Amino acid sequence: MSKNRFLEKLLDGVQVEWKPLGEVTLRTKNIKWKEATKSYRYIDLSSVDIETKRITETSEITANNAPSRAQKIVEKDDVLFATTRPTQMRYCLVGDEYDGEVASTGYCVLRVKKEEVLPKWILHFLSSSEFKNYLEENQSGSAYPAISDAKVKGFEVPIPCPDNPKKSLEIQREIVRILDSFTELTTELTTELTTELTLRKKQYHYYRDQLLTFKEGEVEWKTLGEVAELKRGRVISKRFLAENSGDYPVYSSQTANNGMIGKIDTYDFEGEFVNWTTDGANAGTIFYRKGRFSITNVSGIIKVKDQSQLNCKFLYHWLSIEAKNHVYSGMGNPKLMSNQVAKIPVPIPGLSTQEKIAAILDQFDTLTHSITEGLPREIDLRQKQYKYYRDLLLSFPKPEEAAG
Repeated sequence: MSKNRFLEKLLDGVQVEWKPLGEVTLRTKNIKWKEATKSYRYIDLSSVDIETKRITETSEITANNAPSRAQKIVEKDDVLFATTRPTQMRYCLVGDEYDGEVASTGYCVLRVKKEEVLPKWILHFLSSSEFKNYLEENQSGSAYPAISDAKVKGFEVPIPCPDNPKKSLEIQREIVRILDSFTELTTELTTELTTELTLRKKQYHYYRDQLLTFKEGEVEWKTLGEVAELKRGRVISKRFLAENSGDYPVYSSQTANNGMIGKIDTYDFEGEFVNWTTDGANAGTIFYRKGRFSITNVSGIIKVKDQSQLNCKFLYHWLSIEAKNHVYSGMGNPKLMSNQVAKIPVPIPGLSTQEKIAAILDQFDTLTHSITEGLPREIDLRQKQYKYYRDLLLSFPKPEEAAG
């Protein structure tokens, strides 16, 4: 039974031929700068936004200041694909406003034979999981991966009903219409959710600042070294992580994945803690940790001495504001060392007040930062849903499948 009844019905038994991109695209021309008499907008590798797949910023160039890579003349409906770091998936469709402008040689320019394929037919296939897998298999170089134009043009795309171009384009147009609708809907929903997330973050920061602002004489103040124990992590190499894999997380100085870089079969800490990062761009970033885990030597642990006097979650929210103010940025490498952390002033309101403040801020914190709850997860689900249906609609039978 077919996994895709819609596609099966749309094809209605017509033949599907797979062709390399090179067979359904035209040769393009480079600019002759010696003959150029005007200025051009230059589409370099940073001009195309990876997320929106649109040209966002260009520079103006002439024969006198054109970079050596500014060579390829582009036309409306050309598909540009960046061949350096290809799995970043930097590509776009050229619109009216960039017709006749100049692109970097870092792009493969795909100018389709419009009597055979639609430009957006190619564009959607470049977004597919199958194409990304093809890139991973065919790119070369580890430090600076790239793929040649020839390899890009070697990727095969399906051409439905190749002997009847009119019907073929009708089929392509219907699938493109559906995918465009999915893309538009996903973009609208993601924009709406991202806007909501931004508002939630602002709301969280507003209430956090309000709730954690105390008038002079209103609360007792102590240094963090007086109310907590501070410890640093240990060196944990990638090799150690690989050789001692287990169930207990290891946290480092990164912010991605909540700071976790792997899991091992032992742990250094157990309980409730505040975790701070000590080095680099993320120095002073604060995390709340609970359970059994370890940390690396570029982060530190804060353990409340007396929880009947100081709530750990309250301390976490306070330090999420205050810690960054104590980062030392000298010598080009930001640092927040234990002796600096120990001097951070901490307000000590009544325990019930601390718990109330922590409970309110926890709700905002969960909504804005959690991966498994709240808006970030919803955005991720929307994008996965689009990718699922996109790949389903582009799952044309290969010759061996059709024969089977």
